Amino acid sequence: MTTVSPASVREEAETWFRENWDPEIPLGHWWERLADSGWGFPTWPERWFGRGLGSDQAKQADAARAAVGAVGPPSGIGVMMAGPTIIDHGTEEQCQRFLPDMVTGKEVWCQLFSEPGAGSDLAGLQARAERDGDEWVVNGQKVWTSGAQFSKWGILIARTSVDVPKHEGITFFVIDMDQPGIEVRPLKEMTGGATFNEVFMTDARVPHSNVIGEPNRGWGVAVTTLAHERNSLGASGMASAAGGVMIGRNDLDRPAGRKSGGGGEMAGMAAAFGGGGSMIAGLPALVGRADDKVLRDKVMRIYTLMEITRFTSLRVQAAKAAGRGPGPEVSTGKLVASEMVRQLRDVGLEALGPHGQLMGEDTPLGGMLQQLALFSPAISIAGGSDQIQRNIIGERVLGLPGEPRVDKDVPFAELKVGTQR
Repeated sequence: MTTVSPASVREEAETWFRENWDPEIPLGHWWERLADSGWGFPTWPERWFGRGLGSDQAKQADAARAAVGAVGPPSGIGVMMAGPTIIDHGTEEQCQRFLPDMVTGKEVWCQLFSEPGAGSDLAGLQARAERDGDEWVVNGQKVWTSGAQFSKWGILIARTSVDVPKHEGITFFVIDMDQPGIEVRPLKEMTGGATFNEVFMTDARVPHSNVIGEPNRGWGVAVTTLAHERNSLGASGMASAAGGVMIGRNDLDRPAGRKSGGGGEMAGMAAAFGGGGSMIAGLPALVGRADDKVLRDKVMRIYTLMEITRFTSLRVQAAKAAGRGPGPEVSTGKLVASEMVRQLRDVGLEALGPHGQLMGEDTPLGGMLQQLALFSPAISIAGGSDQIQRNIIGERVLGLPGEPRVDKDVPFAELKVGTQR
């Protein structure tokens, strides 16, 4: 980790952004410039498009970018989950192959973890991968896969052995989504959009070189991914710092300074993932209640939760920079983020009054609050439900007895799970 003062980081970063930011160049060119500089992902290692900075230093770098008005780096599952996981567990060759097009927004990624019978009990997954020479053949179904319809790559966990307990027979893969053996079916949501998908894999193939970590030891890799996911879900301000859409393909040819089209069906997700901060802060004035002490107090409470999630995220980043893996603090941040989104929803709709029943971009705040209200239940489930987070905190922080696990040492082939019942 680079040891320089936050003040000097702020000065250096702001100088770089003022000298290099150009709102008229294509977005793709800007992201390439940003990736080469290391200022897009300052906590990443210097050799992999970062600067090896700690959390406090990285915060100053982002503040410098915001002060100049420059667009941030790409967002999405690639840079939030896949990239950090590959850096932590992948080989040199895998980092060289996958990271460049990820940090420049050229390739979209998705996460193939959950299954119809394996959500909270993720280790009970039944998608199978069998070795065939230098390849693995994958069969099975995944569900709730965000952005699969746009993705080039997916991070996949599949069962590669049924003769060991369920956590021990899992392998972590990077799979090419653009192949005949993969079918993606969008799932229509009550927001009107289709952020999530179900994915069917029929004799889909993965090169052995795309195994992250070791075969049958993918659960530890997946835990790293989940920790990065929960930290991202619990980090306030994430959406506002991003330079492109979170779910979908970016138009890399548009001018970098032009606002990306992330509204409509994605508006609720954008608000839930950090973009609601500035929105809710200006709400009392927007509805003509700037002097309403009760409403202002409710907004203050939401702001407090946002600060808690931000500081928790900084703790996670500091632990990683010090060489420690993400711990139970990511579960705390995820829980607080879920509560924050619920309060955003309730206070926002209350403040809008009858207007809160209307949809469309012509409504107050462009319909973002209404979209948030419909999307909000997903935040308490995505990345591990609130109940799972409480289990983690209870067992790993408070030292409470763990829940009974009668299947802990039982080979997966002997379990009565899912379709094996």
